[in-house]
Amino acid sequence: MLQPELILSLKKYSMKVFLRDLSAGIIVGIVALPLAIAFAIASGVGPERGIFTAITAGFIISALGGSKVQIGGPTGAFVVIVYGIIQESGYPGLMTATIMAGILLILLGAFKLGGLIKFIPYTIITGFTAGIAVTIFTTQIGDFLGLTTGKMPGDFAGKIMMYGKSVSTINWYAFAVAALSLAVIFLWPRVTKRIPGSLVVIILATAATLIIGRFTSLRLDTIGSRYGSIPSTLPAPQLPSFSIETITRLFPSAVSIAVLAAIESLLSAVVADGMIGAKHDSNMELIAQGIANIVSPLFGGIPATGAIARTATNIKNGGRTPVAGMIHALTLLLIMLFLGRFAVYIPMAALAAVLVSVSWNMAGIPSVKSLLKGQKSDIAVLSVTFLLTVFIDLTVAIGVGLIFAAFFFIKKMIDVSEIRTCGAVSGGLGVTQETADDVFVVPSGVLVYEIEGPLFFGTVRKFELAVEQAEVSYKVLVLRMRNMIYLDAGGMQALLQLKNACDRKHITIILAGIHTQPYMLLEKTGLAEKLNRENIFDNTKDALAHAQNVAAEKIRRM
Repeated sequence: MLQPELILSLKKYSMKVFLRDLSAGIIVGIVALPLAIAFAIASGVGPERGIFTAITAGFIISALGGSKVQIGGPTGAFVVIVYGIIQESGYPGLMTATIMAGILLILLGAFKLGGLIKFIPYTIITGFTAGIAVTIFTTQIGDFLGLTTGKMPGDFAGKIMMYGKSVSTINWYAFAVAALSLAVIFLWPRVTKRIPGSLVVIILATAATLIIGRFTSLRLDTIGSRYGSIPSTLPAPQLPSFSIETITRLFPSAVSIAVLAAIESLLSAVVADGMIGAKHDSNMELIAQGIANIVSPLFGGIPATGAIARTATNIKNGGRTPVAGMIHALTLLLIMLFLGRFAVYIPMAALAAVLVSVSWNMAGIPSVKSLLKGQKSDIAVLSVTFLLTVFIDLTVAIGVGLIFAAFFFIKKMIDVSEIRTCGAVSGGLGVTQETADDVFVVPSGVLVYEIEGPLFFGTVRKFELAVEQAEVSYKVLVLRMRNMIYLDAGGMQALLQLKNACDRKHITIILAGIHTQPYMLLEKTGLAEKLNRENIFDNTKDALAHAQNVAAEKIRRM
C-alpha cells in the first residue's frame, strides 16, 4: 500500500525529533534560497520562479514523498530542458510541459514502476549529468566575465560564438567578484561544512558590492537591475491553455522532465538512505514528485525534483523526518515575505560563481575518469550521451544512449555465449551431478552440445552453425543447458527448427540441466510437448542414461 513517509514518521514523533527537524529545516531553507534563485536565472526565467518552486514543490515533496529526508526544489539538472522550452515556447509552454511531466510521474508511481529507473545504465547517467554541467557552465560565462552579449542563443555552439564576439566587453570588476566568490566557495569547507560556501558568498558579495558602489563609480549587474523587484507573496494559481498541438509538440520535453525528475529524485533518495540507514518507497516518491510538478507551475514555478546537496545538508544538520523538509519550504516562504526585497541587490557575478561551482560538482570528473579507463563500450555510451546532451538535446541523448547501451549489452552476451561439443572423458555415469557434473562418458551414437550463456536472438546463429558443423554420426543429440539460464523467442525458434531438422534425420533431442525460465517458456509455448517431456531432464547423468537407452534401441532397429 502506498503511504507517504510523513504519516509513518508522525506515529513515533517527539518534541526532541521536532527540535532537530526545526533546526535542520531552517538551515536548509536559508541554504536553498540562493540556489533556487540561481537555477531559475540559469533556466532563463525570473529569479522569483525559483523561490516559488522551492516553496510549493518543496513542501509537497516532503509532505507526500516516500523518503524521510528528501528535500525537493529546482535543480541544475533541469536547466538545459527548461532553457530550451523557454526559448521556443515561453513560460506558458513550460507550464504545459511540466504539468504533463507531473502526470507521467504519477502514472509511473501508481503502476509501481519506480524500480525501472534503476535500470538506466550508470554510463548514461554520468554522461548526461556531465553534459548538463557543461551546459550550465556555458550559460554562466557571460555573467562570470561581465560580458555585454544581448540576447543569447539557445544552442551550445551559438553561445560560444556569441561569447567570442563579446569578449572585448569584459568587465574586470565583475570578473574579480566572480573569481573571488568562486575561490571562497571552494575554500570555505576548510572553515566549516555546516554552512555552505554559496550562502556565505551571496551575503559577502552583496554587502561588498553595495559598500563599494556607494563610495565609488564601480557598478555590477544585480538581480534588481536585470529582473526588477521580487514579489513578496506567492502568485494566485493559474492554469495554462492546453491544446492538442501544444501537447503534441511539448510531449518529448515532458518525457525528458519526467525521466530526469525520476532519476534525480530516486538517486537522491538512495544517497539519503545510505546516510541515515533507512529505505525509501520509490513509487510513493514518484507520485509526490508528480503532484509537486503539477502544482509548481500553477503557482508560477518550474520543474522540481529531489536535490542531493540540499538533502545531504538536511541530514547533516539533524533532519530525520519529512517535517524538516516542510519547515524548509515554510522558511523560504517567510524569507520571501519579509526579506525578499533584499534579494534584488545580489550581484549576477556572485550567482554565476555559485552556478560554476554547481557545474563543477555535477560534472563528476572522478567518475568520468574512471569510466574512461574502462571498456570501450562504456566509453562509447558515455561519450555519445555527453555530446548529444551538449550539442543536441537531452531527450535525444538519453534515447540514443539507451540504444547504444542495449546494443553493446547484446554484443557482450553474444561474445560470452558459446556452443561447443563435449567429448568423452574418464569417469562414469555413476558420478553424481552435484559433485562432478563435468565428469561423464558420452555413450556411442550420442552427441552432446554444451550451451554456455543465454540462447536468444543474438546467439541463435552461433547455435545453428555449431550444430550444422557437427561431423559425428549420431542418433541422439543431448543439449546440455546447465549454464543457459535465459531463453527468448529467437532461441525457441532455433530449438524448433533444430527439432524439425533432427526429425527428418530420425535423431532424438534430449535436454539436460534445464533451468526454470527456459523450462517454463517451453511449457507455455507448447514446445515442451513437441520435444516430448520424457526427453527433458534437470541433470546430465539422467539425460545421458536415457540417451544411451534411446541410441541402443535405434541401433537395434537398424
